[in-house]
Amino acid sequence: MKLASIKSASRDGTLIVVSRDLTSAVEVPGIATSLQAALEDWETKAPELEAVYAKLNAGDLSAAFELDPVTLESPLPRAYQWADGSAYVNHVELVRKARGAELPESFWTDPLMYQGGSDNFLGPRDDIIAGSEDWGIDFESEVAVILDDTPMAVTPENAGSHIKLLMLVNDVSLRNLIPAELVKGFGFFHAKPSSAFSPVAVTPDELGNAWDGGKVNLPLVTHLNGDLFGKPDAGTDMTFTFPQLIAHAAKSRKLMAGCIVGSGTVSNLDRSSGSSCLAEKRMLEIIDEGAAKTPFMQFGDRVRIEMLAQDGHSIFGAIDQQVVKHEA
Repeated sequence: MKLASIKSASRDGTLIVVSRDLTSAVEVPGIATSLQAALEDWETKAPELEAVYAKLNAGDLSAAFELDPVTLESPLPRAYQWADGSAYVNHVELVRKARGAELPESFWTDPLMYQGGSDNFLGPRDDIIAGSEDWGIDFESEVAVILDDTPMAVTPENAGSHIKLLMLVNDVSLRNLIPAELVKGFGFFHAKPSSAFSPVAVTPDELGNAWDGGKVNLPLVTHLNGDLFGKPDAGTDMTFTFPQLIAHAAKSRKLMAGCIVGSGTVSNLDRSSGSSCLAEKRMLEIIDEGAAKTPFMQFGDRVRIEMLAQDGHSIFGAIDQQVVKHEA
């Protein structure tokens, strides 16, 4: 099943069911007005939404309309929780190596995770707005899951049952603002503006055998200004699975329905597949050549993030964003 949210007067958008081929959709006010409302009663609402999805794919709904990605919010336009992990320790190791720092052994057994701002996400076609190119504007291509109510101290063995939907993420980072924030020892804030999510969120069964219950075994494809930037496999070299990340997030608290947990920047040890962010490419240039040559994003640059099934169809639709200057 594929679900999305149309931009509307409601800050939570209007829930729609989207066809498998992403061409048509239908509103479902009689079931749930928003995705958040559906998640809060998922056991009841999911079967009803699945029935609509089956009819939509069969062409049996007269109320269906043509889907325009420009009209979409992120599937959850805002969320009660956005916790982004760093499941690809290879990526973390590169960051530290580029600045001459050793990777603590604990990083291989205890996931990194930060709590991001979740009161305002960007739609999949919304602009990335920044105050200055000097901020070091970067994209981060990731995968994320949406949970139902998840108990405190859930084990990795049980955490997977709470994964209800999956999405793609552009976790925008302002790299040149990070050092001054981290040196204070209190985490990111200015350096992490609003993230964007894929046009649709999908149930795990939509991934077929590419979903193994803990990770997505498909390439995550990123284009920068129309050129292929990277297509690392999201399953390869994922040190911590989603159930492990969820258990980490729930160590000391419950996670409520609608909580989003991200994978962190997808990264492979095999460099031939490219990267999922500019910072990683710059790190590799520093390691190999002594200096970074690839610039961060400039105003007017465009990034496109997508994941294709084995038959070539787009699973989540594409995040496609342009960087623009903030005007007061």
